[in-house]
Amino acid sequence: MSEVPAAHRQLPFTVRFEWGPDGAMAVGPGAELAVVVDVLCFTTCVSVAVDRGAEVLPYRWKDNTAAEFAAEQGAVLAGRRGGPGVSLSPASLRDAQVLDRVVLPSPNGSALAHSLAGEVPRVAAVCLRNARATAEWAARNLPPAAVIAVVAAGERWPDGGLRPALEDHLGAGAFLAALPKYRRAGFSPEARWAMEAFLAAEPDLAESLLECSSGRELVFAGYQEDVEIAAELNGSAGVALLDDGAFRRP
Repeated sequence: MSEVPAAHRQLPFTVRFEWGPDGAMAVGPGAELAVVVDVLCFTTCVSVAVDRGAEVLPYRWKDNTAAEFAAEQGAVLAGRRGGPGVSLSPASLRDAQVLDRVVLPSPNGSALAHSLAGEVPRVAAVCLRNARATAEWAARNLPPAAVIAVVAAGERWPDGGLRPALEDHLGAGAFLAALPKYRRAGFSPEARWAMEAFLAAEPDLAESLLECSSGRELVFAGYQEDVEIAAELNGSAGVALLDDGAFRRP
């Protein structure tokens, strides 16, 4: 990516919102905290696993070295959704009899976490389940003027282009909507309107997730439970921060 114009970095605002890898590189540099949002389903998977005391190691999607990496890390490699064992399915992580360390490949949220880890001091995995808890953590641990970059992962069109996804817009908005309660200001217009979108959708949040494009895709494939878990707004007090290559509780 070429040098980002200052205007696209959302300067001088301290709470910023953007989409995908290019957006992350626009608003991430200089931030104290980067928030990765991939509601269906990477960051929801991370939230469910962290609630169980597990660690989640993000990894590149469709990389044939993943099994070797998992063995080196003493971790279980998540397989394809619908197969045996854990996968990129929140339900599979919730139902696993034993859950300790999981390598979780993902095409969107994982890639963002990797790219942002080299740019900012802290990276958080945020979904609807832990949006408020993560905002509370930020209020306790960051200076009032610290820059927070919120990045919605989105999905991909068949040609690889970014498809902005409603569920990630709402997940980002849920986190952003909790920040003003802790006297956070400095919202960019992009961040402010993501917050407003969430507040407008909140009364019908579960239905919106089930009926949006990504939700319907999962429902039609037989994974409605994954969408229902993703819709558990503020159902978790577990914050998930990337530390030495793994998401875990701080």
